[in-house]
Amino acid sequence: MQWDPDLYERYRLLRERPGRDLLNAIPEVTVRSAIDLGCGTGYLTRQLVNRFAGAHIIGLDSDDAMLAKAAAVPSRIDWQQADIGDWCPSEPVDLIFSNAALHWLPDHTTLFRRLVGFGAPGGLLAVQMPDNFAAPSHLLLKELTQREPWRDSLSGALDHSAVLAAADYWRILRPYCQTVDIWYGDYLQVLEGDDPVLDWVSATALLPVIAHLPPTQAADFTQSYRLALRKAYPKEKEGSTLFPFRRIFILARI
Repeated sequence: MQWDPDLYERYRLLRERPGRDLLNAIPEVTVRSAIDLGCGTGYLTRQLVNRFAGAHIIGLDSDDAMLAKAAAVPSRIDWQQADIGDWCPSEPVDLIFSNAALHWLPDHTTLFRRLVGFGAPGGLLAVQMPDNFAAPSHLLLKELTQREPWRDSLSGALDHSAVLAAADYWRILRPYCQTVDIWYGDYLQVLEGDDPVLDWVSATALLPVIAHLPPTQAADFTQSYRLALRKAYPKEKEGSTLFPFRRIFILARI
């Protein structure tokens, strides 16, 4: 997939808010080392630096364009390019932070056990992920991938099953953690523009679909999706579009 940092940040304040909520939920602890898994353009990584002065902070992402934009802002952050699934620290980490990234990875039972295994004793795992897969935006996307003429090309392109229920994460983490706190947040996002929901998902959920289609089919698919989204998310009388979005938060002390 090719990420577009500028498109992703079109709704930066709305995308950043759940990450700030997660950061604010972290208790006052001593952090000597921290990593932001899936740091993107680094706006939350820089807030980790502000919060934990003196700590060694790593921002890790697999996308070179995202990291280039992150590194363009001077900081003491150690930017690293790698896949989260391949990450293995040389020593235990005090804070493993991840905002809106781990839902892209499969097998969360193995993934989360692996991550807490990298944490220092008394350290923290702080994770936020989208859990909006039952919303019209994602259901319509999945439905369209199963239609002709895109069905064959898009077989296996989408996986909306990675994110588990809160109780499942508790059962995965509790044997390895002192405490596990899990909650949901529902954000009523107010978007502006002609096709704001399409703009939103074009920077994220639509990416693996477009990556599997040639340009002409990608354009046709996007147009069909655009029309479906307009019906599912009609404009309000004053011109805004309401886009509710559900997210899951996990905060575990190792």
